[in-house]
Amino acid sequence: MFQRIIDDFRDRAGGAVQLMSFAAAAALALLVTISFLCAAVFVWVLDSYGLVQACLAGAGVFLVVAVVALVCFAVRKKKLEAHAAEPTKSAVHSALSDPMVVAVGLQLVRAIGFKKLIPILAVGGLALGLLASRNSTTTDQAPAE
Repeated sequence: MFQRIIDDFRDRAGGAVQLMSFAAAAALALLVTISFLCAAVFVWVLDSYGLVQACLAGAGVFLVVAVVALVCFAVRKKKLEAHAAEPTKSAVHSALSDPMVVAVGLQLVRAIGFKKLIPILAVGGLALGLLASRNSTTTDQAPAE
């Protein structure tokens, strides 16, 4: 059972590495292409208008690219902040909503017995309460300077 999971993970990881290497090769080729295009446009503007105008045109193009990138960054950051502000379900809630976990819990109750399970749950709840109160008191204190 675990071998199949490991093999699936290995196959997916290998595929991801291959995709990333293809993407890196494509990005490098795109970078070289854009560099040659920029050089060609610079030489054309240099021949047509002069050195100062060619430098200013190149600077203007890259300024526009930088502004577009900053706008995209700001929009993406705002979306991530909005997504982070949304309430999420806790891990306990999602685990308790899983039918397999509920089935295992019912089988555990049947196997141990309800009367024997009550003290175990009480001790577990007490330990969980003590642990939660201990963690909340350490985070409430001011940091030492």
